[in-house]
Amino acid sequence: MNAKQSIRVENLVKEFGKNDNLVSVIEGASFTIYKGELIALVAPSGAGKTTLLMMIGCVIDPTSGEIWLGEEKVYENRWLTNDARKIRREKIGFIFQAHYLIPFLNIIENVTLVPQTGGISDEKAKTDAMELLKYFDIADKAYNKPSQLSGGQNQRVAIARALANNPKIILADEPTAALDTKRAVSVVKMLKKIALEQDVAIIMVTHDERMLKYCDRVMKIENKKIIFE
Repeated sequence: MNAKQSIRVENLVKEFGKNDNLVSVIEGASFTIYKGELIALVAPSGAGKTTLLMMIGCVIDPTSGEIWLGEEKVYENRWLTNDARKIRREKIGFIFQAHYLIPFLNIIENVTLVPQTGGISDEKAKTDAMELLKYFDIADKAYNKPSQLSGGQNQRVAIARALANNPKIILADEPTAALDTKRAVSVVKMLKKIALEQDVAIIMVTHDERMLKYCDRVMKIENKKIIFE
């Protein structure tokens, strides 16, 4: 097994419905993504991008196949763990199109929420969160509410929150869709920097072809199959 492997998928299948109502979304996907890579995931609406992301993220059940996260096989025609939440908490960070920050919590409270839920002490969670906010140049906003920040600033907070549990995999579902081009490029460059500096594998769903040049590889879903450019 390659030590640089971060995500490995073998013959992954996802179907919805049964019998005459059976709909196939992903058919026999097999690929490997390595530490330090920023991968763009591109496909038309309804082609299964979010479905693929959520299977890798242990959120929805595949129909069949195998999934490795790092060196751990987590799925082989069934989940190989009784606690998928633990895998998500320890291995994966999620970023979405909307930042989904909790409006009545301030910024640092939003970032510390996940590690505190995982048992990290309040003091360490807060110290680590401040380091992340400094990294994203928004430490001065630590005690502001999300409503007091711009859209781009809130998305940076959302990325900081995704990193708060020190994941080795980040799954980003159209994180730049709500941003203008300048802010979108800034976010994608930031994701690339994170991938390289922290040895994190990132899959980013995007419809914006202008973002592809900042990614290491482009993964497409075509005719229910996975292909790479």
